[in-house]
Amino acid sequence: MKPKVYIARPISQEVEEYIGEHCDYRKWEGEGRIPLDILMEEIKDVEGVLVQHAPVTDKLLEGAPNLKVISNSAVGYDSFDLEAMKRHKVLGTHTPFVLDETVADLVFSLVLATARRVPELNNFVKQGKWDKETESHDLFGIDVHHATMGIIGMGRIGEKIVRRARLGFEMDVLYNSRTPKPELEEKYGIVYSELETLLEKSDFVVLIVPLTPETHHLMGEKQFEKMKNSAIFINCARGAVVDERALIQALETGQIRGAGLDVFEQEPVSPDNPLLQMEQVVALPHIGSATEKTRAAMAMKAAENLVAGVTGKNPPDVVKELQELLEDPHRFSEKFNSK
Repeated sequence: MKPKVYIARPISQEVEEYIGEHCDYRKWEGEGRIPLDILMEEIKDVEGVLVQHAPVTDKLLEGAPNLKVISNSAVGYDSFDLEAMKRHKVLGTHTPFVLDETVADLVFSLVLATARRVPELNNFVKQGKWDKETESHDLFGIDVHHATMGIIGMGRIGEKIVRRARLGFEMDVLYNSRTPKPELEEKYGIVYSELETLLEKSDFVVLIVPLTPETHHLMGEKQFEKMKNSAIFINCARGAVVDERALIQALETGQIRGAGLDVFEQEPVSPDNPLLQMEQVVALPHIGSATEKTRAAMAMKAAENLVAGVTGKNPPDVVKELQELLEDPHRFSEKFNSK
């Protein structure tokens, strides 16, 4: 008998067929994101579920006693209650690596768009404001090449950003992370820096850390005060890593020059958010990995993690906080023996 799984987000025919080869499945066919109450009802009898940023709570897990794996089709997993998953011995997986280059592309899209005021000047031209009286200095931006970039977070995506910055734009790069990366320092000539120094010296500050209790509001009023008045802030991490009120204040007072944001504390962002009224802010709808090729690769990786988890194998991409479950010699003994 094939294990039962539930597919809680849209996937391609190819991915669905792959899951169908190994599992009996049901899937969400409604419009938009699946409501939480429907998700909880659908997973009562399944062994695995494929989701995208669905909140995994103790209550959800209590209602799904057969669940062995939750496969998240995303690299971030701040929606997982990790302690509850440990108690219930439910593996959680994500989709690293396949989106790294795509997110790094978006980071540099925001760097260039903010530095050269691309959206603002696009609107300037399309609204008929460009005429013979326009002074060229009114359209000036700032250079990206040979500037200093400070990267907060030096994981896989951070390394891809470094390569673009150093080899493509000949930028000086400072970085801050939980642990220094001597191999990257040697390979690319980047320099580890304490956060305060990084903020003081950087022309572009790029935030690319996961959301954890330690990184919540990592960037706040004190941090923005350390930045240059001419500096630009880029966030492609998570909205809650930034104190948004402090960011708004820094932009309104000219403490920093501008910001490029793919994420917000509230998503979808409220139309009343002051950030959306600022010409020096480029705002995107959390699309870091949103290309057809990358999203397809993420969905297939999520499917592979799902299938492995419900067939008694070790999924290749268990999140690091739950990897201890793989080392438990008695892990899932009751669940697996019940098959």
